[in-house]
Amino acid sequence: MSIIDHNKETHEVSRVFTSNAQQTTTVADGETIIELNDVTIRFNKNNLKVDNLKEYFIRLVTKQLMFQEFIALRNINLQIKKGEAWGFVGTNGAGKSTLLKVVSRILKPSMGSVKVSGTVAALIELGAGIDPQLTARENIFLNGTLLGYSKEFIESKFDEIVEFSELQEFLDSPVKNFSSGMVAKLAFSISTIVDPEVLIVDEILSVGDIKFQEKSKNKMMSMIEGGTTVLYVSHSIDSIKELCSKVIWLDHGKIVKMGDTKEICDEYYKKLMK
Repeated sequence: MSIIDHNKETHEVSRVFTSNAQQTTTVADGETIIELNDVTIRFNKNNLKVDNLKEYFIRLVTKQLMFQEFIALRNINLQIKKGEAWGFVGTNGAGKSTLLKVVSRILKPSMGSVKVSGTVAALIELGAGIDPQLTARENIFLNGTLLGYSKEFIESKFDEIVEFSELQEFLDSPVKNFSSGMVAKLAFSISTIVDPEVLIVDEILSVGDIKFQEKSKNKMMSMIEGGTTVLYVSHSIDSIKELCSKVIWLDHGKIVKMGDTKEICDEYYKKLMK
């Protein structure tokens, strides 16, 4: 078992988030909605294989553990304007998911500042926020509440969520019996119940059937047209080209290039094929 501890360096993180999904911070089109300044993420990684938590603490107390610093993100500077759709490309471990976790408040940077204005809906890890012991019906209300919606609001949107998810026959089944594709359908349908100001999607649409993937892609395109800012990670270059107007290419926690989607994607693809 690999134990990774986040470095608890003193740092300042500036955020402007709304805790309730029905309350919004007004940001005009073209104004900056996400801003990262010199963001760095450091981890202390244990290189020894430890089989259980007891062994880990014994080694820790007896000073047998050796930690190596791992930098997941290095001096990231980024400004994203309202209504823009950004794609993120890079090989596994490049820092794409870590960067999205910083924007969505899951991770705090070791150094630097983060500012995000408006409501954020993040679909980063398959099943995150979904309780497998509860039914789909119960998870709709649980997740809606976590997003800040009132019970009355969720009830008013319930049929719409169910219809989009295509899970009508499984509403009262425990989610632990669902396939990964069904979980993705449920999570996406809940998170997009109302257009957030920022939508973050990390690969979860790669599971499930092609029909729902296309349906979700169309929903995202509609949200972009409506002014939602989208951050999208996918290993499908074609999907990124279709959805995003700008792209960031990451490698070993650093930004290699960012800019026009076609230009960056074509250059990244050529690099992969070498």
